[in-house]
Amino acid sequence: MKFLDQAKIYIRSGNGGAGAVSFRREKFIEFGGPDGGDGGRGGDIIALCVDGLNTLIDYRYQQHFKAGTGIHGMGRNRAGGKGADIIMKVPVGTQVFEEDNETLIADLTMVGQRVVIARGGNGGFGNLYFATSTNRSPRRANPGQEGDERTIWLRLKLIADAGLVGLPNAGKSTFLATVTSAKPKIADYPFTTLHPGLGVVRVDDKEFVLADIPGLIEGAHEGHGLGDRFLGHVERCRVLLHLVDAGGEHAGKAYKTVRNELIAYGNELDEKQEIVALSRTDAVDEETLKAQLERLKRAMRTYGPAVADGERRKPPMILSAATRTGVQDVLRALSGAIGHARVVEMAGVPEETWRP
Repeated sequence: MKFLDQAKIYIRSGNGGAGAVSFRREKFIEFGGPDGGDGGRGGDIIALCVDGLNTLIDYRYQQHFKAGTGIHGMGRNRAGGKGADIIMKVPVGTQVFEEDNETLIADLTMVGQRVVIARGGNGGFGNLYFATSTNRSPRRANPGQEGDERTIWLRLKLIADAGLVGLPNAGKSTFLATVTSAKPKIADYPFTTLHPGLGVVRVDDKEFVLADIPGLIEGAHEGHGLGDRFLGHVERCRVLLHLVDAGGEHAGKAYKTVRNELIAYGNELDEKQEIVALSRTDAVDEETLKAQLERLKRAMRTYGPAVADGERRKPPMILSAATRTGVQDVLRALSGAIGHARVVEMAGVPEETWRP
């Protein structure tokens, strides 16, 4: 299945049905009076959050959605039925925006959550409604109200507990494939990952969801490489795992590059709890590993998230997904940070009061 995280669609709710003008006609009843029924309400456009979806690809092939028109009223005081609703099934984490792609209408974060994004028009009154003591035979009825018509954007931000960030070829996809059942594409050239991937991690009888996004390069916020459009998928993560390639030219500069892109992206992404790991350590010798660690520590002191007074910054971890060196330690650190974040959220304590 192809991945699509943004779609522009046109929606129109149903018009209300018209009221009826009708009079009672029965044998031996001289003054039957009005009996025109009301029109039915037009159908709604409803967004429904469902399980089992992780892409908006369905909305690439269908961009127009029109709900049913309400049934017109009829004689013998028969009201028209409601028009058929349109239910748009979307994955967890979908946001609905106005046509300007900035004004948020709804944020669907739970399975079963639903929101009416376009209400159908009300049905018109039949002539029975207008009967009074002085107007016993009204010959008027209301037409139904028109439905809403608008263009909206659907934008998907995947729901995950932890997110992987780093430069291309930092070992993110290899790590995801090692610790989960996900099968991302892995190759020895940059930008192997073209769309985000998800996997479920199990460690010490605990589970959490890990998200991998395409690598960032310098100038990603200006559209270089694949840009920073996929960073939205780690906005909801409780903690970030920042992987830095030990075999790269300069671990400190690599860390700085990604941190600068997180800052340029905004949305407080650079302030999230961060666990830093030097990856692919099996590809370098002991002397190079030591030098890279020192460069990374210096960069973390300068460009890393702020640390509360009196607290010490956690040193970078050592990781090799190929030999599984340090994998369990990194997973336990992630699990602990996620657990703390959940407790903080439930207690309503500001997140900055703790550090992993």
